[in-house]
Amino acid sequence: MNSFMCCFGERKTICRSRYEETAILASETAFTVNEVEALYDMFKKLSSSIFDDGSIHKEEFLLALFGNRNKQNLFADRVFDLFDVKHTGVIEFGEFVRSLSVFHPNASQEDKITFAFKLYDLQQTGYIEREELEEMVLALLSESDLSLSSDVVKLVVDKTMMQADSKGDGKIDQEEWREFVAKNPSLMKNMTLPCLKELTLAFPSFVLNTEVPD
Repeated sequence: MNSFMCCFGERKTICRSRYEETAILASETAFTVNEVEALYDMFKKLSSSIFDDGSIHKEEFLLALFGNRNKQNLFADRVFDLFDVKHTGVIEFGEFVRSLSVFHPNASQEDKITFAFKLYDLQQTGYIEREELEEMVLALLSESDLSLSSDVVKLVVDKTMMQADSKGDGKIDQEEWREFVAKNPSLMKNMTLPCLKELTLAFPSFVLNTEVPD
């Protein structure tokens, strides 16, 4: 009887801890409590697709995005690195929810702009330099299965730098980035995932590729 009560007590503690974490995450992000609970189910599915250790490894992240755990993609690497806030090489549940919240339709535009800036700031210097911009353009083209000649890519990068680098110092700072985005709002289109408001109904399409091929 004592053993049963002990186990029951532990279970209540675990449930209370999960509820408290869910409530805290909902209060700190754009998600509701129900959406955080749905995210937890999604997180369990993703984090057990290969290693089953309670964290999302990069291979599992790539598997979810592309259906291929070994795919090389700079854009996906940058997103993973930004989600991995503690820089441990894996994504924990809290990191997953807080980072994914940026893509929620109710998240602030400022948060989306800041996250997008960090994506392009590959060297984490606080600036987007020409080489970084070109690398990201090539990565985004690759992700979309598009191919442009090097001359066309150079023209795209040159035009972007000309428009965004208002100070003319060969790099884009956060102030210049905000001004550039304000003039080109379509740049933020991919920073909002409408499906994140439908989490309690079904898993969004971007996490369906979680089966490891035989």
